[in-house]
Amino acid sequence: MTPSPEAAPPPWFVYVLRSATGTRTYVGITTDVARRLAQHNGERVGGARCTRADRPWMLAACSPPLPDRSTASRLEHRVKRCRGPARERRVLEGWTTADADESLA
Repeated sequence: MTPSPEAAPPPWFVYVLRSATGTRTYVGITTDVARRLAQHNGERVGGARCTRADRPWMLAACSPPLPDRSTASRLEHRVKRCRGPARERRVLEGWTTADADESLA
């Protein structure tokens, strides 16, 4: 019997949510954006405590697929340093892995 090839790890995404009132944003990382949005909106168990208010949340921006959690975490940190609409712009502008790496220097 031959060993089964390992499945490729799922891609990671950085996402920005905007509250129903449009006054708050939330930045996070995940491998499944649709599932995570449902969690934040209370449709599934597991949303972040700070997103319980101002529901429903809408997906404002999502990064292209990132290769691993470490890369996603670095980009998330850089996006979280921005405020308001700048958060969405940073993700939509398609910051690259190199951009995320520069923020650590």
